[in-house]
Amino acid sequence: MTGNINPVVAAVDDDFRVRESIESLLSSAGFTPWIFTSAEEFLESGTLASAACLITDVRMPGIDGLELQRRVGRDRPGLPVIFVSAHYDDETRRRALGQGAAAFLYKPFDAADLLGAIERALSE
Repeated sequence: MTGNINPVVAAVDDDFRVRESIESLLSSAGFTPWIFTSAEEFLESGTLASAACLITDVRMPGIDGLELQRRVGRDRPGLPVIFVSAHYDDETRRRALGQGAAAFLYKPFDAADLLGAIERALSE
């Protein structure tokens, strides 16, 4: 883990089960999880400045993950963004990575893969 004690990792997903599992995983790995039901909720929370990493779903009602990534990149360049998606869409994956995403994982993702992606993102 990085030099920070319990870095904040924010996660945005409209699926309760995914949010619950990410929150549990992050807590057990020593991160401080901040969990949001929508991109709007995350953006309005005022927590963007404190997050060390952002995990987001791609397809969500309202602001989708790609738009969230654009806004985060504008307001907080350098914040690592990791995508998780249940939809196998190579074009979306290509766009996300092309816009600087740290990783793009498909659901159901392996816990070790997500934690590895977070560790790599935080160490860059």
